[in-house]
Amino acid sequence: MACGLCRKLNKVALFDPEPIPSVEDLMAKVSKGKFFTKIDLSKGYWQIPVAVEERKKLAFVTHQGMYQFKVMPFGVVNASAVFTRMMRRLLDGLQNTVNYIDDILMFSTDWDSHVELMATVLKRLRSAGLTARPTKCFVGYSSLEFLGYVVGEGILSPQPDKVQKVLNASIPTTKKEVRSFMGLVGYYSRFIANFAAISAPLTDLTRGSNPNRVKWGSSQGAAFDTLKSRLASAPILHLPDMSKPFILRCDASDVGVGSVLMQEEDGVKYPICFASRKLQPREVKYATIEKECLAVVWAMEKFQIYLYGVEFLLETDHHPLVYINKAKIKNSRVLRWALCIQPFRFVIKAIKGSENYGADFLSRCPA
Repeated sequence: MACGLCRKLNKVALFDPEPIPSVEDLMAKVSKGKFFTKIDLSKGYWQIPVAVEERKKLAFVTHQGMYQFKVMPFGVVNASAVFTRMMRRLLDGLQNTVNYIDDILMFSTDWDSHVELMATVLKRLRSAGLTARPTKCFVGYSSLEFLGYVVGEGILSPQPDKVQKVLNASIPTTKKEVRSFMGLVGYYSRFIANFAAISAPLTDLTRGSNPNRVKWGSSQGAAFDTLKSRLASAPILHLPDMSKPFILRCDASDVGVGSVLMQEEDGVKYPICFASRKLQPREVKYATIEKECLAVVWAMEKFQIYLYGVEFLLETDHHPLVYINKAKIKNSRVLRWALCIQPFRFVIKAIKGSENYGADFLSRCPA
């Protein structure tokens, strides 16, 4: 109800920005945790009181009379920013604690420090007058569900009930239903190799020129079933370890660009995240060297949170790219992209096409 009541207020309210933590940021921080505790604040927004002189702005009328919100309702344009700022200040200085809105995740490498961390967080919550929901608090686990993922022991996997929701989804018949399905399965695209190419027949249905009632064909059915099966058998990804070097593999085809971010442990390269996207119509006409360079630039921007400011290894099976920082470039498009990646520190290594199975597979449509 509050969302609808706040529409007029939101139009005239001054925007109060506060960056919301990205899922990528949070996952990068919890990689070394062995003990996890999650606290869910009970009706978080309602724990923030509204100043008495401001309550009239949140008044609404019902058949039983006029009422005012005494606490911050859902739907106010700056609600998430206010809550995020409060939590950032509350948890300031705690290295092994992350939060997303009202979900707090604590992680430690040993039990004694974990107990100490929990005591500190609970003390701060109490001093701020915040309460948690006991039924949604989980203490001392080796792995936990957090933001739709299962995290723990250095690995990352999709949350089982969310996967089941995708598997139970019925065939969409409208654009809205297609977008809803793609929104859910797209959240787990990091687990699905070749996601962009596989999902293309479905994303094409949502184009503005198409009618709201979608026309379902064999290609859409194949994409729908493939996405379900790929998510059901999704690989377990390793959480990024920021103390170890990253390996980035890229490849391009006439269909799309793909990349795999990896790290090596005991001589074995483990995937951190898969990423791919379709080529735009104009990009399909690019020369091979341009497509391969596009794949590199796009991948570096995609994984900037992990790659910027550290030295990493770039592996490619397109040998001309090895000399991109040394040779005199005459192609203006490639030159522009070469300048774009100058802020990154990386070493390029040429590999055989047979070795580039990860990124190569990502950039191409399935048979």
